[in-house]
Amino acid sequence: MPRSRLLSSARRVAQILLVTLGCLFAASAVSSAQSPSVLVMRIDGTITPVVADHLEEGLRTAERDGHEALLVEMDTPGGLLQSTREIVQDVLASEVPVIVYVTPSGARAASAGAYIALSSHVAAMAPGTHIGAGTPVTGQGEEASEKIVNDAVAFAVSIAEQRGRSTDFARDMVRDGKSVSDQEALRNNVVDVVAPSRDALLTELDGHHVMVGPQDAQREVVLRTAGAQVVEHELGFFGELRQLLASPELAYLFLSIGTLALIFELANPGMGFAGVIGAILLVLGFVALSVLPFNVGGLLLLALAAALFVAEVFTPGVGVFAAGGTVCLLFAGVLMFRGELGVDPAVLWPTALVVGGGSVLAGRLAWRARKAPTTTGHEAMLGREAVVRRAGDGTGQVLLEGAWWTVHGRDTEVAEGQHVRVVGHDGLELIVEPAEPAPGQGTDQEDKP
Repeated sequence: MPRSRLLSSARRVAQILLVTLGCLFAASAVSSAQSPSVLVMRIDGTITPVVADHLEEGLRTAERDGHEALLVEMDTPGGLLQSTREIVQDVLASEVPVIVYVTPSGARAASAGAYIALSSHVAAMAPGTHIGAGTPVTGQGEEASEKIVNDAVAFAVSIAEQRGRSTDFARDMVRDGKSVSDQEALRNNVVDVVAPSRDALLTELDGHHVMVGPQDAQREVVLRTAGAQVVEHELGFFGELRQLLASPELAYLFLSIGTLALIFELANPGMGFAGVIGAILLVLGFVALSVLPFNVGGLLLLALAAALFVAEVFTPGVGVFAAGGTVCLLFAGVLMFRGELGVDPAVLWPTALVVGGGSVLAGRLAWRARKAPTTTGHEAMLGREAVVRRAGDGTGQVLLEGAWWTVHGRDTEVAEGQHVRVVGHDGLELIVEPAEPAPGQGTDQEDKP
């Protein structure tokens, strides 16, 4: 075979290989672009503003990245009603289907979680879970007033009506605290699906029709979730930290104990350990306040309490300032948070009393420290005795506390070998007067402690 024909055949083979590889890459890209995906986030624990922000971010991410749906896996005992309202409003207006899945077995969607599940486009439960008990309570765990309960009933019923779910259950879960299991919820049109796992749920929902978007501009969407790629939407370290600190009791404790630590640092300045701990606790307390809805009046009372405690440290007496600070601290805990939030009395009273008593103790320690004799500098040398080692030109040198000091006599000049006592100081020089050595004390001794 001629050389030219061999080269021509090799070129054809190379071209065929390149075209084939290009087709394979293009098919892979198209397949990847067309592969459905679902964004998954987890809600565990109390519903707080941190959770509301996290879910809102998840909705934005799901819409921006073109996910088929946002799957919210939930296990919650409830939470703040205001945060729940924000979440429900976001879900009802979402352009992306929201699937709420109460999982794993033994989990619950109680109180705030039940409202969120009712508002979802698809509500699902794992076997062995339950939903309901949506009666509002105060921050101290007591049932809210009839006015608040009626408002919550109307809120729950309106959600159920918009999603075509049982309004009887919505009413009973708020007014009577009704809670039902997964199978009863399925029979009573509270949820749409009971599925044993995430994969089973996504497979069962494939082809399901839902209406998304605001009420006045809704559109129908067909879910394509079978075999969908799962993308996790994590809360992250700082989100977890903010969620952990989203507690009125922790915020109150951090601010109160942090203030007490700084007061002790003022009363006994030294290594700064108490000051560092106090500063850290105050920062954590303000981080908690940034998460929770608070009243400015409560913060002002807290600042006034701190000022009174500091006054107790600098002007200790019968504890009037400490008593006033304790009262301010109590009222600060009562008035600091808005809505159904509040500091548990089991935390409020002991904390205020401990901080008040601590300020009294700090004041006594500061007073004792101010009355104690000086142990450093020139004042610490008063009354000390030593032997003049070198003398000349009216001054001499003595060794005291491991250091050489220049001395001069108050009335007469000092002489080498003379035994003297410190009676004052003039700048950096000590003023001395003659002293008789104690019996048995010779002139060779360097100083007398």
